[in-house]
Amino acid sequence: MKRRTFILSATSLIAAGSARAAQEGAFEVTRSEEEWRAMLSDAEYAVMRDEKTERAGSSALNDEKRSGIYACRGCDLPLYDASTKFDSGTGWPSFYAPLPNAIGTKDDNSLFARRTEVHCRRCGSHLGHVFDDGPTPTGKRHCLNGVSLVFKAA
Repeated sequence: MKRRTFILSATSLIAAGSARAAQEGAFEVTRSEEEWRAMLSDAEYAVMRDEKTERAGSSALNDEKRSGIYACRGCDLPLYDASTKFDSGTGWPSFYAPLPNAIGTKDDNSLFARRTEVHCRRCGSHLGHVFDDGPTPTGKRHCLNGVSLVFKAA
């Protein structure tokens, strides 16, 4: 790796870490890294705090059909009503609309594509991404990681 490439890569990583740290302080529910690690499994931490993605088809919530609410695993904030869930065929739980004042979004330019990341508005936990190929009435597909969610049956 050339020196210039290394410096630019390192600078980008430092800036991303600083932005994440600044963002973390902007949420109602905040925890230290140690507190998050103590309450989450390795897979949950990778998705919710490091913005990774679980393997398609790996979440039992993808097949959940009962009435109820999907809440944030990080802070228990209700996020999605089960009535807005649909089978997107992607292998991840998908919804066409969140509950009011439940989520936040930000641009995600990773993986050589421009996407919109979805996170819990209260604790900042990464949930997944939203796309413009969902059903009516919104035309949105909130494609979420099941490990970020807790299902509460009605």
